[in-house]
Amino acid sequence: MLLSIIIANYKNPALLRLCLKTVKRELGRDFDYETIVIDSASQPETRNVVTHEFPDFKLLAFKENLGYTRGNNEGIKISAGEYVLILNSDVVLDRKNMEALLKYMTANPDIGMAGPKLLNFDGSKQDSCFRYYTPLTILHRRIAHLPFAKKTIDRFLMRNVPLDKPFSVDWLMGSACLVSRQAIEKVGLMDEKLFLYFSDVDWARRFWENGYKVVYYPESVMYHHLHRNSKGRLGILDAFFKRESRWHIADAIRYFKKWGISTPPSRT
Repeated sequence: MLLSIIIANYKNPALLRLCLKTVKRELGRDFDYETIVIDSASQPETRNVVTHEFPDFKLLAFKENLGYTRGNNEGIKISAGEYVLILNSDVVLDRKNMEALLKYMTANPDIGMAGPKLLNFDGSKQDSCFRYYTPLTILHRRIAHLPFAKKTIDRFLMRNVPLDKPFSVDWLMGSACLVSRQAIEKVGLMDEKLFLYFSDVDWARRFWENGYKVVYYPESVMYHHLHRNSKGRLGILDAFFKRESRWHIADAIRYFKKWGISTPPSRT
């Protein structure tokens, strides 16, 4: 099998339906692929979307909230594709751009992970490739309205790089990224010590550590309904009031405990 599409879902039947409908319509019956849905904190309404409307897709339903990391790992474990597409349920793809991403990966076996350009549904560009985090990056993103934080954020978001052609990057947003089976077998699964955040950063870093490139590939385009759950309106005070912000900070602590706080050499 050429491609396994792994979709980790959490209490969002409407977006999941749209995502699966698009996958089935765009890839059709002649495309060599499988789709695996991992449904965390599973509810009948969401399960019915898969079992009743898309019975040819696989469903793994869990009572508990597995989080992004373990959810995707559970899908990867039962997948059979030569390539694995990690896809959020709020991302919409089409056949032309999926084929372009696959073609690029198969032609460049030294690339272990590649990600498309992500657009908002109004056609505006999203930030989806980045330089490595530092503790200062996290702080400055929560006070981004202050002028002195802009330089740190611009570097993190690679605003000084013309991202109109394929480009090696430190890491890719985990909403949509294509990885090779060969690379996964060498690098391993995502680190489940990281519940929801930073596992895409950690995974990409381990790809680089194991000799595989991580590449932003803007010639493939997907649409993403972006909603930053960890960012509220209160800046650094979000940590006290917003559950997702607390998860983000907890995963950041685990990430820096693993890798240290010194800034690694950028791959960009």
